[in-house]
Amino acid sequence: MKPKWLSDARLIPDEVMSYLRMIAVRAVEERDYSPEEVINILGFHRSCIYDWLNRFKANGYAGLETKKAPGAPAIITDEMDAWLKQTVLESAPQDFGYDTVLWTCDLLAELLLERYGVHVIGETVNHHLHKLGLSYQKPCYVAREQDPMAVEQFINDKFPKIQRFAEKIGADIGFEDESAVDLRDHSGRTWGARGETPIVHATGQRGRLNIPGQTHLNFPF
Repeated sequence: MKPKWLSDARLIPDEVMSYLRMIAVRAVEERDYSPEEVINILGFHRSCIYDWLNRFKANGYAGLETKKAPGAPAIITDEMDAWLKQTVLESAPQDFGYDTVLWTCDLLAELLLERYGVHVIGETVNHHLHKLGLSYQKPCYVAREQDPMAVEQFINDKFPKIQRFAEKIGADIGFEDESAVDLRDHSGRTWGARGETPIVHATGQRGRLNIPGQTHLNFPF
């Protein structure tokens, strides 16, 4: 059984078809074969060889290369891509009036429609976010009420003093904690830079059922 491409030239790869056109035109222009004889050997329609010869006369052999039709213009432009990346990395949905701290593709699609008048589905946004080096992952939650300077002071100043005091009196350091069922449990994923855990600022106020646990401290603080 003969290959299908022998009966349907559309199945011939573009690069191969470019070479066939050049070989056919060269046979006519440089080897003095008749156009009808060449096209008959190749098995194409008679009109093809004259179209190729006209293209050769206009642009040389370069004019015989297969030219792919231009694709549809991108719906999401470079400007929109830059805005998407900046929005995901530098802001939260709550900044735009949503009641969640986690980014989803559908939310970003809504914002693209609102900001740029471009209507796309979440899957399209998903594709662009991956191209921008972002990924969908579980974030690290940080209490909005937390004071970074106070945390740094405790780690670098206060706690080292506690360690030195405990070592001086031969004591162990203990921490008291409690188990809890949080009424606003954090779950879900959001978008962030690939390889970097996104930071999400959420409320640190308590609204939960606490079960305190006791840890014996060997020395007074």
